[in-house]
Amino acid sequence: MIANDQVKGQEVMSLSSMEAADLRRDEEPSGSEPKVDRTPDPEVRSEGKRRYLTAAYKARILRLADACKVGELGPLLRREGLYSSHLTKWRQDRDAGRVPPPRGRKKELATTGRHEAERQQKEIERLTEKLRRAELIIDFQKKVAALLGNTLATLPEDDAK
Repeated sequence: MIANDQVKGQEVMSLSSMEAADLRRDEEPSGSEPKVDRTPDPEVRSEGKRRYLTAAYKARILRLADACKVGELGPLLRREGLYSSHLTKWRQDRDAGRVPPPRGRKKELATTGRHEAERQQKEIERLTEKLRRAELIIDFQKKVAALLGNTLATLPEDDAK
């Protein structure tokens, strides 16, 4: 909707925002692509992603940091997204001879045998208890059969008992 107003002898047109957008679109050459809004998305992501820095990367950064002259360390840290405390910690580790542990799942090489032995021991105890109960039931059945006058076939006893 176009409204005409008189302001101190000048004619001024007021346009609604939609009409102004239509006019701008009509002014664009037909062969050109529409303008794309290049403003960054202001939404803050809920989770950050943890960085895992390798020992080789840390050693390279320490070499670069040690070679920096006055005023060059700050730009290096900003470029790499690091803090000076990282360098301090990495230098302490390097000077103490500590090697960073390997990344990934922890392998339980030393404890795997112990866990297997514990599992086998529990299995032996479970089966021993099951055998004890079975022998009690068999003994009871023999006594009941003897009282009733039925004889059951007996197996030869194991001497290894």
